[in-house]
Amino acid sequence: MRRRSSASGRRLFLGAGLAATAGLILPRPSDAASASSVASAVRALRDRFPDLRRRFIFEYYPWYGRDPWRHWDAEDRRPPADIAAPYMPRLGPYDSRSRAVLEQHARWIADSGIGAVNLSWWGPDSFEDRAAHGVMDVMRDHDIKVTFHLEPYANDRGGRFAEDVLYLIKEYGERRRFDALLLLTHPEGGVSPVFKGFRTILPATERDCRGVEQPVADFTSNDEWQRALGRLRSVLRGEFERVIVLADSLDVDRVAASGFDGLAIYDNFVGPERYAAAARAASSRDLLFSLNVNPGFAVVRARVPTFDACGQPGRVLPFVPPLGDLDLTTAAGRERAADLSSRRIVETFRTTVALQADPALSNAQHGFFLTYVNSFNEWHEGHAFEPMQDAAALTPEERAAGYHNPSRGDYRLALLASLVAGVVEGREATLTRAHPRT
Repeated sequence: MRRRSSASGRRLFLGAGLAATAGLILPRPSDAASASSVASAVRALRDRFPDLRRRFIFEYYPWYGRDPWRHWDAEDRRPPADIAAPYMPRLGPYDSRSRAVLEQHARWIADSGIGAVNLSWWGPDSFEDRAAHGVMDVMRDHDIKVTFHLEPYANDRGGRFAEDVLYLIKEYGERRRFDALLLLTHPEGGVSPVFKGFRTILPATERDCRGVEQPVADFTSNDEWQRALGRLRSVLRGEFERVIVLADSLDVDRVAASGFDGLAIYDNFVGPERYAAAARAASSRDLLFSLNVNPGFAVVRARVPTFDACGQPGRVLPFVPPLGDLDLTTAAGRERAADLSSRRIVETFRTTVALQADPALSNAQHGFFLTYVNSFNEWHEGHAFEPMQDAAALTPEERAAGYHNPSRGDYRLALLASLVAGVVEGREATLTRAHPRT
C-alpha cells in the first residue's frame, strides 16, 4: 500500500488538492510576470544571494529499479518498451542506483545551471533511503547539493517527523561532514538546512464514494505538527541559524498554526495565474513561499481501467496546460503540446522569480529565495525535465506503446538552462524570449 501511495496515491492527492483548494486563497486573479519585471528583479537577487544557483532545486526521484522492475512497471506496463510514463526517457527505463545513470543525470543538472536536488524520501531504510548515499556521492562530485522531500511514508508521520529529520541531518550531513547536504547561506550570516513535506496539511475526515464520512488515516493535527517542529528546532538550536521546514499546502492558516516556516507547492495543477494570490496569502501570515517551475502534467494512463469501491471508473486527471482537441497520436499534435509545455515553463519561471523578489512580500523581507523545479525525473506524471528520447529515435516497439515524445527530447532542459542563466549569470536577454525551443 505504501508503494501505491508513491505513484497512484500521489496523483489522487494532487487531484483532490486541486478541488479542495480551488477557491481557498484567490481574492483576485493576477497577471503573469512580464519579462522586463523579472529582469529588473533578478539584479537584486544576484546581489543578495551569493549561493543563488543552490536556490534552484530539482525535485529528484531515486526510486526506479530494473532487477526486478520498480516503478517502470506500474499501471500494468511491461518494460522495457512499455513503461509507466507518457514519454520514453533518453536513457530508457533505468535503475536509480546505477553509477553511469547518476553520472549522466549530474552532468545534465550541472549543465542546466541548477545547483541542488530534492530527493523523494520514503523513510529510514526505504529503497530511496538506501539509494541516497550513492546519489549524494555523484552529485557532490559535480558540485550539486542535496536535500530531502519527506513523502507520506507512514500514517503516524507527524509523530516521527522530528526524529526523521534529525536522522537525515545526522546520516547525510554530519556523517558525511556536510560534503553534499544543502545548507542555505543567509544574507545576514548563518546557514540553514531546508526540508519539504508532501501531504502534510490534511482534513481530519473525507467522504468516500458512498457519501460516508471517513477519518483520513494519515491526518496530523496542527498541535502535533507544532510539537514535532518545536522539538526539531529545540534539538538543532545552536547548530544552525535555523532549520527551514516547508509544507505543500495553500491553507496558509493551518500552515502557520502548525508551525511550518512556509509553503512550497508541489502541485502542477496550481498554475502561475494563482501564484500572486498564494504569495500574498503567505505574506499575510508572515510565511515564506516557494512556487514551482513546471512544464505541466501528463499522467500515464492505465492499460487496464480502474474502478473505485462503488464500481465507478477511476478519475483520469487532465493534461496541464489544457491541450484542447490536440491529437497526440500525430507529430503535429506532439509538437504543439511541447510548445504549450514550453510556455508553461516560462510563465511559471518568470512569475515565481518576480514574486520572490518583490520587496512588498515576505520572501524579500526575510532574505529568502527558493525555487523548486518539478521535476527532474518524475516520469509517471509527465513533468520530467530529464531529456526524453527524440521522436525519431524511438524503436518500432516504443512507437506502438504510444509515447508523446516530440522531435527534440531535451527541449525542456535547454529552455530551463537559458532561463536559469538569465538569473544566475545575468544573461537577462534570455528572460525576454517567449519560449525558445530550437
